[in-house]
Amino acid sequence: MYQKMFKNRDYLPKLAIFLSLIAICAISFGLFTGSTAVTPKTPEAGRQLSSPVEIPASMVFAGEAIPLKNFDVREALDRELLVNSYFQSQTIQYLKKSRRYFQVIEPLLRKNNIPDDFKYLSLAESGFQEKIVSPAGAAGLWQLMKKAAIENGLEVNTEIDERFNMEKATDAACRYLNRSYRQYGSWISVAASYNAGISGIKRQTEIQDSKNYFDLWLNEETSRYIYRILALKLILENPEKYGFKIADEEKYPVLGCKEITLTGSVTNLAAYAHKQGVNYKILKYFNPWLRQSSLKNPTRKSYLLKIPLPGTRNFDLEKID
Repeated sequence: MYQKMFKNRDYLPKLAIFLSLIAICAISFGLFTGSTAVTPKTPEAGRQLSSPVEIPASMVFAGEAIPLKNFDVREALDRELLVNSYFQSQTIQYLKKSRRYFQVIEPLLRKNNIPDDFKYLSLAESGFQEKIVSPAGAAGLWQLMKKAAIENGLEVNTEIDERFNMEKATDAACRYLNRSYRQYGSWISVAASYNAGISGIKRQTEIQDSKNYFDLWLNEETSRYIYRILALKLILENPEKYGFKIADEEKYPVLGCKEITLTGSVTNLAAYAHKQGVNYKILKYFNPWLRQSSLKNPTRKSYLLKIPLPGTRNFDLEKID
């Protein structure tokens, strides 16, 4: 029958009517039998999908109040909250990694008398990527330029780059932040200077006759910088409010390791790694500041190497059963 219908084009309108009737019957049958279409699920808690984000009535960063009653401040924060709330894949990674990195950064900030909120500056800088290098050459968790790193006590050469040493880089960043605070007396201006440079912010305060960051007309990157840090602070402190629900067991674990002192040279780091019970990849993973496959160390300087504890690399599948 269908072959005859397609050979004779007069039957095509009839075929269309026939198929339409079948579709109508199918829909009607669904209605009469109580079938309903499947609707997408929305989060059990927090905001609904594709909805505006909530801006708090008040907010403090490093003990300093944010003037959220100013429309320009409020809208700038709203922009960064939207960007980071709806860039779900990235923000979920931040939430998963936060425990591993904050447990190192937080005590070092306290030791150096830097407000705890500056851990979010580190996140804004690198996204918890220890080995990241920017197009401008800034490197590591705190995105330190080579000159700034050396000025703040880090070793940077072809063999060693301590910008990739999380503990040492955090201490170096703290030295920079404390020096900047002595200049400005405001932690928000200190955070801005981390992006634009101490002299950069100072020059703008003089040109514009204002020391208040929120009253300064700045380049696009620096004008967004503080608000990105504020948005990350809000989301990571209260993820469910912004649509993220990460179970504790889904967060990346703190990796146990021991430290050994290395004072001599190592001609083959792969062989050295095997002697420590690990492989070259894992040695470099825990010590990314080692930039070559060997270490000459002619001055016999002491270095602390992290070696993971036995079983650290094994993922416990029973925890997710």
